[in-house]
Amino acid sequence: MTDLEADLRKAVRGEVGFDVTSRALVTMDASNYRRVPLGVVAPRDADDVAAVLEVCRTHGVPVVPRGGGTSIAGQATGTGVVLDFTRHMNRVLALDAEARTAVVQPGLVLDRLQDAASPHGLRFGPDPSTHSRCTLGGMIGNNSCGSHSVAWGTTADSVAELDVVTARGLRLRLGQEWAGAPTGLRELVDGELARLRTGFPELPRRISGYALDALLPEHRADVARSFCGSEGTLGVLTEAVVRLVEAPRARALAVLGYADEGAAAEAAAGLLVHRPLTVEGMAADLVPSAAALPRGGAWLFVETGGSAEAEARARAEEIVRAADVLDALVVTDPAGQRALWRIREDASGTATRMPDGSEAWPGWEDCAVPPQRLGAYLRDFRGLLVSHGLRGTPYGHFGDGCIHVRIDFDLLTGPGIARFRRFSEELADLVAAHGGSLSGEHGDGQARAELLPRMYGEEMVALFERAKGIWDPDDLLNPGMLVRPAPLDTNLRFSVLPREPVEVAFGYPADGGDFSAAVRRCVGVAKCRTTSATGSAVMCPSFRATGEEAHSTRGRARLLHEMLAGEAGELVTDGWRSEEVREALDLCLSCKGCRSDCPVGVDMATYKAEFLHHHYAGRRRPAAHHSMGRLPRWLRAVDRMRAAAVVNALASVGPLAAVAKRLGGIAPERRIPKVATETFSRWWDRRKARGAGGEPVILWPDTFTEHLSPSVGQAAVRVLEAAGLRVVLPPTVHLEKAPVGDGRTVALDPVSLLRGRGRVCCGLTYVSTGQLDRARAVLRRTLDLMAPVLETSAPVVVLEPSCAAALRTDLPELLHDDPRAARLASRVRTFAEALEQLAPGWRPPALDRPVVGQTHCHQHAVLGDLADRRLREAAGLTGDLAGGCCGLAGNFGFEKGHFEVSRACAEDQLLPAVRQAAEDAVVLADGFSCRTQLEQLAGVRGRHLAEVLAEALRSGERADVVGGP
Repeated sequence: MTDLEADLRKAVRGEVGFDVTSRALVTMDASNYRRVPLGVVAPRDADDVAAVLEVCRTHGVPVVPRGGGTSIAGQATGTGVVLDFTRHMNRVLALDAEARTAVVQPGLVLDRLQDAASPHGLRFGPDPSTHSRCTLGGMIGNNSCGSHSVAWGTTADSVAELDVVTARGLRLRLGQEWAGAPTGLRELVDGELARLRTGFPELPRRISGYALDALLPEHRADVARSFCGSEGTLGVLTEAVVRLVEAPRARALAVLGYADEGAAAEAAAGLLVHRPLTVEGMAADLVPSAAALPRGGAWLFVETGGSAEAEARARAEEIVRAADVLDALVVTDPAGQRALWRIREDASGTATRMPDGSEAWPGWEDCAVPPQRLGAYLRDFRGLLVSHGLRGTPYGHFGDGCIHVRIDFDLLTGPGIARFRRFSEELADLVAAHGGSLSGEHGDGQARAELLPRMYGEEMVALFERAKGIWDPDDLLNPGMLVRPAPLDTNLRFSVLPREPVEVAFGYPADGGDFSAAVRRCVGVAKCRTTSATGSAVMCPSFRATGEEAHSTRGRARLLHEMLAGEAGELVTDGWRSEEVREALDLCLSCKGCRSDCPVGVDMATYKAEFLHHHYAGRRRPAAHHSMGRLPRWLRAVDRMRAAAVVNALASVGPLAAVAKRLGGIAPERRIPKVATETFSRWWDRRKARGAGGEPVILWPDTFTEHLSPSVGQAAVRVLEAAGLRVVLPPTVHLEKAPVGDGRTVALDPVSLLRGRGRVCCGLTYVSTGQLDRARAVLRRTLDLMAPVLETSAPVVVLEPSCAAALRTDLPELLHDDPRAARLASRVRTFAEALEQLAPGWRPPALDRPVVGQTHCHQHAVLGDLADRRLREAAGLTGDLAGGCCGLAGNFGFEKGHFEVSRACAEDQLLPAVRQAAEDAVVLADGFSCRTQLEQLAGVRGRHLAEVLAEALRSGERADVVGGP
């Protein structure tokens, strides 16, 4: 332990972390930059903050305040001690609805303030796209804005008073009329009145530099406002009084379609006379192909408000009539508006990839110009990109003239970095020529501070340095930001990564087979750090359960980044053997939620499997990897010995079950599921033959359906046959000939098919435990057995969502060298997809009941559930299923040490939804894990959709018999 760490532990009551993991988690924010801190402190209150500053001043160590870590200019990173306010100082201390103010701590997430204000009809005006995880302290530090700034301004416009602690321990209450100002600040202003009145450009989004003009007499010497945007360089915020605004009771969203972004930019300023709440713009390059937007190549998202829906709609329609557009759409439905806004908010992540999949980076994320000059500026900006051979797709706050863009800089090579510098210098000059600000929302940080003289001139920047010296004469707070900055092309986070691809098992097709590129996908926007899942979202259940950065997708990606950095990165130096990385990945549920919910498509489940594969290579594995990772093998052995009844009997004996669980690495709180005494395949073999008519479908006997829930397979057979389809099992003698795509037929060998019965496997349990060599062997054997079937056009129906997802994604990515893998993956259909695509004229029985439950996380992330929604609707099953993850997640919830997190995940959405359901609600759970979790934690029996429909079919048949002639 260093003297610094020891002194901090004595001085503060909050957590002090000088370990590898604590430091690795804060080496980066959402920028291109990386700095390795000495340690991290999570202060409990202002006294802790003052104590940290005193200790660090004594040791000559800098201090960096940090909130959600979503800054994109590098200002939330540092080499000294990082103050993490999100752990303890994260509350709403008071809310005065009459005065429309709230007292907040710096680590409070913006959405939590909105939640507190909403019952009073109030809200905090600024709302960056990271509103679900950015903090008020970070917003004040950067003077953040968001999409509603045309109506409610910047964060500085919403700040009344600030409590700060200076580097030398002064506790100040900042307000207006010089309230709380440090000694010497007023004298500086009084001596520079002329410069302060003429040296700042007039535009709504001028964030760059220090807001010294707020100290002018005509602005009532607003010290609190001047502090906003200082990026933690002047003092450390401990509390804030912020103003709230009245939230419109109703809103409408007009989406206006234009030919291109230039036309949208030209039109934006003209819409401001209608006093909209937002004027946001984006082009087609950032919009999912399936998005339901009006015709056009670019769009403006214009929100209006009113006391009622009719008033909000009328205002939106007035804007549509006034605008010269190709097409338009007005939406008043809140769910529809949220879906459209997600497209815009996710742009901060989707913009990190060009249309061809190549990487794009921040650095020039939020320049702002006067709104009337936006069209001209964008044309010049595009020309500058072309002249440097760069690409980027602008989007953002068109109504305020503020543009976000990610550019395909090459930040990995010397020539690429040199071009990054040349472009940055020329763009700074271009912005200044248009009367703009280098930063219009996110602050200067390291990305732009070096270029401030091009905007303000040397004399104004010298004035900034004098102001910094008054507040922080020892240069202790966030040095290298705003004044005396670090060069913009140093401390790049990519510099420590290996230049040659790392040898890996998965193919990583979206990243050119490069694991480093896959890890680089995480740019730090931190959508995984949301404290509540919205809608059908899944990511990131372990973070919501623990609240710890290490157990978020971003946190794990940061540790993997440091692992790849190795010795060059100073932190994780033992590569794949790293215990720090293993511990962070241990609570990853492999739910795959990040694969779909992360705006940049980070796939932590795959990264975890990859890591475990290397980590345990040639080493002893945990018992759970043998007991549950090899579950298909054990269950087949039980079946061969006809020992299911014996196994079930032994598992029901408490002492014996306890020993088995201890030996198998299974959580003692869990009950061992019962094994079916008759497998699905054996039921199939003794079943009476059915007619051979109809389209053939291959029904996949996954391990869970085969050995643990054969009733699901039986129900699926009944429904599929009722729909007129011919069901066969792979491999099987029942499909003697099957059509090939071009009309030919292929004969299937009954002997070889019978030999493989029950041995096809998706490899899921081997993949999830990182036994990738075994998974490959199992999958190659499966492809050999399925070879005759793959010569036909028959689809493969998989009832267990996790197995279907494994066949769709893990199979082709793990066996990327075998073309048969892609063929099988393309054949996979869910139960609902098979009915919709192969029996479009069939209608399910009408149940007319509400449903409750949870969409399987793998279905949400990989398979999609639109076909399921349509099938439920056709059957009269009303209502939506919850999002999130059930928490059992295959082997995760059964592993020793995971029970509490597993239960917390279930309590996030699934269990509350079931408890609040109507008495006649159908509890749907297509996954075996979900059904098991419901049974063991809530005593509720969940059913697969196939079971629900099959039961209705049987009831209908009985009714026909009773009521017949």
